[in-house]
Amino acid sequence: MRSTVISGLAELSAMKSSGDVTALGLYCQVAREAAADAGLERGEIDGLLIHTPFDGFSLYWPTVLADTLNLKLGFFDVVELGGASAAGMVWRAAAAIEAGLCNHVLCLTADVFTGLGGVRDLMPGQRQEYEMPYGASPPNGYYAMVARRHMHQYGTRPEQLAKIAVDQRTNAMATPGALFGSKPLTIDDVLNSPMVCDPLHLFEVVSPCSGGAGVVVSRRSAAKSAHAPISILGAGEAGSHLNIARRPDITHSWAQDSAAKAFAMAGLKAADMDVAQLYDCYTIAVLILLEDLGFCAKGQGGAFVAGHDLTWSGDFPCNTSGGQLSYGQPGGAGGMIPVVETVRQLMGRAGERQVLNASKGVAHGNGGVMADEVTLVLAN
Repeated sequence: MRSTVISGLAELSAMKSSGDVTALGLYCQVAREAAADAGLERGEIDGLLIHTPFDGFSLYWPTVLADTLNLKLGFFDVVELGGASAAGMVWRAAAAIEAGLCNHVLCLTADVFTGLGGVRDLMPGQRQEYEMPYGASPPNGYYAMVARRHMHQYGTRPEQLAKIAVDQRTNAMATPGALFGSKPLTIDDVLNSPMVCDPLHLFEVVSPCSGGAGVVVSRRSAAKSAHAPISILGAGEAGSHLNIARRPDITHSWAQDSAAKAFAMAGLKAADMDVAQLYDCYTIAVLILLEDLGFCAKGQGGAFVAGHDLTWSGDFPCNTSGGQLSYGQPGGAGGMIPVVETVRQLMGRAGERQVLNASKGVAHGNGGVMADEVTLVLAN
């Protein structure tokens, strides 16, 4: 890890409608902007990782994109870990560089929102036997179950979860390109918004949109960016069963294991972090991750949120771009938001919302219903 850095970034504005632009087109735009930000010419890019399939292709997604961009690659792959894919790309790119396969890897995500349509069955296998007969529906119903259980087991209150959405909206108002960056939220606004799946309200649930984001992972000795490169100090990955019925305790996630590995590799702990960028498909996901990454004890997430200011200028800067809850969730690109924002903050490029003296940060991706977990510890 220490021989590699994150040398560039790109993030497109969130869009409810992408017009005639295709997902492949968004991938190309992100690729060009990320490479330019890293100070690289086309011929210097020799690695490519992507997540979301695009525009009807069923095979060869990295090759199709490489062909479109006229890249000559020594390493390319698809990383599919749901919302943990982006964080998973970073350490895989670093490993490929360390193995001598390449020098500069584009880690890209992009997606076009075309409407919800029918709900895909994301949880095959045992879901049909143990979950579908009882009417459980992913993902809203499952995260609602996690929230309700946490409330029952630890006394977590609705207003504590709502505060996460409120603080992140404040962050989005200082973020160009955020889908919901023009109007502040109050806790009453959140609790009075329509109930999507009890106990989760509309403003506690992500809003799907179109967009894209990416970073460039480079060999340290080959990095050319005008910005100070960001070191990858630690990475951890953990997961097992996808189905919620298989969990011994749905208030715990595999983030405990991924974070333990990442912090141990970095020789740091959660308390050393200046910024925390946590996957936030729902407010309850943020609260669970605060506990499982070690920022507070299990069951104390509600009190932690209530007792800290999670805005970019507060005592615990968290999801400082607004996160998916207020920036928007551009499909698979939503998982890149924590990575890009961590890099941006550590490079000192966050503009109005820049966290003072930010030198170390954690970026965390979560796939499925607290199933696939990837933690990155980064530093400038």
